[in-house]
Amino acid sequence: QVQLVESGGGLVQAGESLRLSCAASGRTFTSYAMAWFRQAPGKEREFVTTVDWSGVVTYYADSVKGRFTISRDNAKNMAFLQMNSLKPEDTAVYFCAAGTNGATIFENKYNYWGQGTQVTVSS
Repeated sequence: QVQLVESGGGLVQAGESLRLSCAASGRTFTSYAMAWFRQAPGKEREFVTTVDWSGVVTYYADSVKGRFTISRDNAKNMAFLQMNSLKPEDTAVYFCAAGTNGATIFENKYNYWGQGTQVTVSS
């Protein structure tokens, strides 16, 4: 079992940066690929980025490529999402997810989810 807790969300202006954190419980953190998804009001949850257990393999949605960076610290059971050059369309609840199926863009491959943290970007 893994419990995930996100933090770091908030209200920022367009062009600014935020860093989200995801703290994972459990002793087998390296068994899991980690990912971030987001859900904007009135829209379905969508893939943002993922990283494999080693931190080497990453994938990004086209909409965030070049602006967002995912990373992880296996010694601290943490995953991070550095978000730069934020846009109003990045406004959403951001969810951290963990899965044993490797780094994948598919939501149904992730076994564990956090409660989400709100990110609001004003224009």
